[in-house]
Amino acid sequence: MFCSKKKSLEVERIVKANDREYNEKFQYADNRIHTSKYNILTFLPINLFEQFQRVANAYFLFLLILQLIPEISSLTWFTTIVPLVLVITMTAVKDATDDYFRHKSDNQVNNRLSEVLIDSKLQNEKWMNVKVGDIVKLENNQFVAADLLLLSSSEPHGLCYIETAELDGETNLKVRHALSVTSELGADFSRLAKFDGPDTKLMQNSGKTKFKRTSIDRLMNTLVLWIFGFLVCLGIILAIGNSIWENQVGNQFRTFLFWNEGEKNSVFSGFLTFWSYIIILNTVVPISLYVSMEVIRLGHSYFINWDRKMYYSGKSTPAEARTTTLNEELGQIEYVFSDKTGTLTQNIMTFKKCSINGKIYGEVHDDVSQKTDITKKNEPVDFSVNPQADTTFQFSDHHLMESVKLGDSKVYEFLRLLALCHTVMSEENSAGQLIYQVQSPDEGALVTAARNLGFIFKSRTPETITVEELGTLVTYQLLAFLDFNNIRKRMSVIVRNPEGQIKLYSKGADTILFEKLHPSNEDLLTLTTNHLSEFAGEGLRTLAIAYRDLDDKYFKEWHKMLEDASTLMDERDERIAGLYEEIERDLMLLGATAVEDKLQEGVIETIASLSLANIKIWVLTGDKQETAINIGYACNMLTDDMNDVFIIAGNTAVEVREELRKAKENLFGQNRSSSNGHVVFEKQQLELDSVVEETITGDYALIINGHSLAHALESDVKNDLLELACMCKTVVCCRVTPLQKAQVVELVKNYRNAVTLAIGDGANDVSMIKSAHIGIGISGQEGLQAVLASDYSFAQFRYLQRLLLVHGRWSYFRMCKFLCYFFYKNFAFTLVHFWFGFFCGFSAQTVYDQWFITLFNIVYTSLPVLAMGIFDQDVSDQNSMDYPQLYEPGQLNLLFNKRKFFICMAHGIYTSLALFFIPYGAFYNVAGEDGQHIADYQSFAVTMATSLVIVVSVQIALDTSYWTVINHVFIWGSVATYFSILFTMHSNGIFGIFPNQFPFVGNAQHSLTQKCIWLVILLTTVASVVPVVVVRFLKMDLCPTLSDQIRQRQKAQKKTRPLRSRRPQTRRSSSRRSGYAFAHQEGYGELITSGKNMRAKNPPLTSGLEKTLYNSTSWIENFCKKTTDTVSSFSQDKTVKL
Repeated sequence: MFCSKKKSLEVERIVKANDREYNEKFQYADNRIHTSKYNILTFLPINLFEQFQRVANAYFLFLLILQLIPEISSLTWFTTIVPLVLVITMTAVKDATDDYFRHKSDNQVNNRLSEVLIDSKLQNEKWMNVKVGDIVKLENNQFVAADLLLLSSSEPHGLCYIETAELDGETNLKVRHALSVTSELGADFSRLAKFDGPDTKLMQNSGKTKFKRTSIDRLMNTLVLWIFGFLVCLGIILAIGNSIWENQVGNQFRTFLFWNEGEKNSVFSGFLTFWSYIIILNTVVPISLYVSMEVIRLGHSYFINWDRKMYYSGKSTPAEARTTTLNEELGQIEYVFSDKTGTLTQNIMTFKKCSINGKIYGEVHDDVSQKTDITKKNEPVDFSVNPQADTTFQFSDHHLMESVKLGDSKVYEFLRLLALCHTVMSEENSAGQLIYQVQSPDEGALVTAARNLGFIFKSRTPETITVEELGTLVTYQLLAFLDFNNIRKRMSVIVRNPEGQIKLYSKGADTILFEKLHPSNEDLLTLTTNHLSEFAGEGLRTLAIAYRDLDDKYFKEWHKMLEDASTLMDERDERIAGLYEEIERDLMLLGATAVEDKLQEGVIETIASLSLANIKIWVLTGDKQETAINIGYACNMLTDDMNDVFIIAGNTAVEVREELRKAKENLFGQNRSSSNGHVVFEKQQLELDSVVEETITGDYALIINGHSLAHALESDVKNDLLELACMCKTVVCCRVTPLQKAQVVELVKNYRNAVTLAIGDGANDVSMIKSAHIGIGISGQEGLQAVLASDYSFAQFRYLQRLLLVHGRWSYFRMCKFLCYFFYKNFAFTLVHFWFGFFCGFSAQTVYDQWFITLFNIVYTSLPVLAMGIFDQDVSDQNSMDYPQLYEPGQLNLLFNKRKFFICMAHGIYTSLALFFIPYGAFYNVAGEDGQHIADYQSFAVTMATSLVIVVSVQIALDTSYWTVINHVFIWGSVATYFSILFTMHSNGIFGIFPNQFPFVGNAQHSLTQKCIWLVILLTTVASVVPVVVVRFLKMDLCPTLSDQIRQRQKAQKKTRPLRSRRPQTRRSSSRRSGYAFAHQEGYGELITSGKNMRAKNPPLTSGLEKTLYNSTSWIENFCKKTTDTVSSFSQDKTVKL
């Protein structure tokens, strides 16, 4: 929708800064954002085109054209055009309303203001008016208007720190460098707009807005074609009958009708009769069906919007159904594709526990020294006496603060390491409060913990780090910074303290750091390893902490070698890595940290519940492999109990194919693996895969990175990937691009024929959200791009459970019951005309009054079926959540499919036979109670119409599982409405006003006052309904479904006390996982030591190697006084129990 024609791929872009006239000749896109589908000019043609993609709408248009031909029309044209226009208008209004809100959201973004340099002065300009080449000035914490090139910054060396939360949900900061030729301009200039609007990376990765239809809609298209074929067959039979009748019997009436011989050919008569019956029998699929479907979907959408259990009070955000056409698809989801950051996690790290010198801190003990969980009932440590404490930090174990007060040297060294060994930058806000700018959230959590416990990181320069230790400023000389990378999985700093001692402080993955320890640490290592396993069992991310005292002479020799290695042209990185390895040995273990990457509330329970519902969850994230694996374990998607975890990390197509082949051999055995590793997609292969999937025993997981995924998505490999992935319980794709996310969704969507759902919170998820059958946006603090592109939105991942298991399941259940009943009643209603054709000379005469035909679907039976379609439920919402297995019928498409349609069709045919032949047999050669002949056409029609209304009303009463006042009013009110309209239309008064339109004068009063008529109606009703009651009773008694069993239990619960809800039990895994799996990046060490990210500050008042008194009375002394009473309540036993 962004461009009318496909643009050629740009190789280069020529831009003149601040020269709009020059840049306009290249016709670059403007900066206006479009997520809407229509505008004023395109709405009517595009919307009509979309609506007439429905076979039914085209079918009704065809019928309307037929009804305009008087020679073949038995019904007036308005009976079709009014409902058709009504349906198209209602759908168009709904679509226009949806798109209006998209336009409204677009305008909110487009009308944001930014400062643009125009005519040599800064002016406020709306985002949509920013042009390629404009120079834009951005302030701190301001949104970015377009893809920008950094010209200069107020920060030193042309650096700026950006947060990409609106793009990918990441709240940690990224560094960007200004162009070297413009970086010295300082704050005078800021950024140059390179790509605007649809050319920006965000919009390029968003994909196109697609027209989505549910599987029921697609099935309906097929069924309408089948019904039309069935209709043609009926028309042909009746047309042949008419030709025969005209040839053998009809010629006897020609004299009567003043026809000349041969004026009406029997074949031509049959041809006209064929089209007449096509018009009469078209009510098998009435247009009111589609009106009712839209109304039901609208009602379901409002239920989602109004659900208080999906309202997030933290941000006053309700759930929102942004479309009204996909609700029942929510009840058929088989695959969920989820982003990680901001969707599963909050991207907030919190310091939970630590192990120092063999003792765990962070656990709370009761009076008998029994370990208990930390809960809100436990009093957290009061850090209020520390004026620089972070007020958001909470820690409930007072023992650690007690150890600080008592001067435990190991605790001091542990906290000192946390305050020194990191890449955090500090600054003060306008209120004078210390603010940390962190490159990775886990580092921020560790430095904040040290800060609250008395070791406050204050500032840094390229050569020094200043820490306030228990109220005293201490400046350390930074001698070397051994940076983190994915191979080392650790970082170290070498500092000289004021006493002149040189120390190496290191933190990193325990599996790596433990190999560097001095042999004397063996006992402590065993104890710390047990603690790490305990931390991991609680889903925490761990880091090992160690240090080493360095000899001055040794360090100088090592540093000289490091300087020499840094100047090498060849093998520079290898030499530096070797020197890092050399000095990071014989470390002394201090302990370990345990950090929690906060999952969103209820994520674990939601994933467990969805898994029980046989919904497979794939995580597609741009994060590193270690990060994704950690979150997988934290969510219990990955567990140590799994039979195998396959990691695909090949760098070439051959390597990826081989790794997939080996994984398949492990999963199925040698016989199931394809010999050449490459199989084309065929129906037989997919059917075989589904059979194999049923026979797979055990739990498996697949983890694949983006580089390998690019090869795996190639045509000759993707079958192997899909086959393996679908056999696994969990699939994690890491380091994937937005385009790859969409490709993975399309792969499963197209080749598994499965209903897919994508959920995300950032702009990098938009393409995936648009590709899936259902797209869900998380409306959090990460921006609105995902929400704007989504079909549904809410604030927390946990609401997905209720959306699918309750609203989705109910919507599917209700829509299927609605369709089954609607087809049943309309076959019963319409096919009476077919049987009547054999008794009326195939003349295309209608068996009912025309007003009854017009009002049957619009008035007499519309409200009861709407009430069932909107309000019905087989089990309560709580039982739907407690028994996720109830979701399975939707995935298997059991409640409405081709087989169900034929059953409804057969039921309707049987009812039509009873409706026609029971009254026909009863009326045949029978006189009324008054002795007069009653077997007239009008009495017969009234009797059949009354029987039909009563039969279908009783049937919907039997079909209704959940009764409300509305159901009662609509069902029995519709019956009452039928009789009131019937007597009105058959009255003398209405006949006197409209004699041509209401010919059935007095018939209702005459017919329905006779007992025999009511006996016929009763017999017809019993004959139509009793077989259904018997079949359903036997089915429920002999082979009840899970829904039937739970419904019986619900009834029992009303008589006894409620049963306890059966929530899925969740369990943490026990694998240790390093905290360095998170967003830490290589290169920050070099940035810090170069000084490029440092602001110029006033020189310190004291030497860098001297301790200076910061306050006459340190805050730690005040803390000690305040906590004397608290500390005395704890056990004084400080020994370590091995």
